[in-house]
Formats: sequence, C-alpha cells, structure tokens
Amino acid sequence: MLEIVDLEVKYGAIAALQGVSLIVKQGQIVTMIGANGAGKSTLLRAVSGLIPVSSGRVVLDNVDITNFPAHRVVGLGISHAPEGRMVFANLTVRENLEMGAYLRQDKDGIENDLDRVFSLFPRLKERIHQSGGTLSGGEQQMLAVGRALMARPRVLLLDEPSLGIGPILVKAIFSTIVEINRDLGMTILIVEQNAHLALKIAHYGYVVETGKIILEGPCSEIARNELVRKAYLSES
Repeated sequence: MLEIVDLEVKYGAIAALQGVSLIVKQGQIVTMIGANGAGKSTLLRAVSGLIPVSSGRVVLDNVDITNFPAHRVVGLGISHAPEGRMVFANLTVRENLEMGAYLRQDKDGIENDLDRVFSLFPRLKERIHQSGGTLSGGEQQMLAVGRALMARPRVLLLDEPSLGIGPILVKAIFSTIVEINRDLGMTILIVEQNAHLALKIAHYGYVVETGKIILEGPCSEIARNELVRKAYLSES
C-alpha cells in the first residue's frame, strides 16, 4: 500500500533521514520506534507533503507521490494525525471533525462517518459542542485521530499518539487503533516512543536511529531482540 524508497530529508546541512526504505502492506499496522530526534516524525511529515524530500521516493499503491502538496496527499488517501495533536482550539469537537472531511462533498457519508467516530470515541460525542482547546490531552488525541479518519483514508499515519497522555487513556487509544485496523481494515503506520505498546499492537516494525533504519522484522521478533530490549523495553 505504501512504500518508502531510499528517502533522504535534510534540514539545511543536517540529514534527518538517510536512505530510509520501508514497506507498509495493505491491512497491516506497521510501527517505527526509536529515540526522540531519530527521524520518525520527519518521515511522516515527508510522506504527508509537509516537508520536502531531498531524494528517494514515496509510493502509494504504485503511484509516485513524492513531494506532492499536502492536500493532494490527503485526496489520494493518506491522513495524518500529527505529533502534538494540533486540534483547532477555538472550534468545537464537531467542527474539528468536519475539518477532516474538507475535501468531501457527500453530506450523508460525512454524517455516517461522524457517527462512526463517536462510536469509536464515545467521549467525543459527550463533548460534541465543547471547544477543542478545553479537552484533556487524551481527548484531544482522540479528536486528532477522529479528524484524520473523517477523510476516509486508505492509510492512517499516527505520530506519537501516547505522548503526554495518562496510562489509562493511552491504553484506550491503542485499543481503538487495533479496532480501527481490525474492523475497518485500515492500513496504519504508527510512530511511537512507547516501544512496548507499539510492538504489542503492530504486525511489523522498524527501529530507527539517527535517520537510519537499523533493524526491521515482525514485531514479535523485534521485541525479543536483546539490543531493542535494553534500549527501549527495559522499563516495561
């Protein structure tokens, strides 16, 4: 479904990604784990058209979308729930969700998808008229994921969904990610510092350090790797 080929991204003279290649197969949850600053978020932003690619390719379902503008990427089927959530603080929960469907014209379909988001995240329905800025961090993360789903993506990009959220809500959000994949058949690429949770829910994983992939494989194998256990799973 999504293929990254020898991707390089630079911030000035600094190479944030150095020849990264990965594959996200249709219907899978794939995760990238690594320390803060390893290049994980940069990769998602490059796929989404938010930052330019220096070299390499981004391919969606056999179509080269490298350096496409962000609105075209969304229109082709990739939605991105960004790090830090980036909800519209002054808009209500419903208005935030409707923003996720800004390219769509099918009013009935949008209403059906709103109902689907509210079934996935009942807390959002309870707060439908609240401003996004008044929600808790966990609720804002639910809103960011729900907003991304409103575009009816084929591939969902999730950037650090556990960041700054209490353990109970983190478990709830990760449980919903599994539900989205299982029940909707949605392909998901998740970037996450919480390696224990990410490896638990994903099918395939990549470990990235300083802009390079150093290890890949089924998540069960990665979780047993001694270097990964020492670096990322020692607290779990």
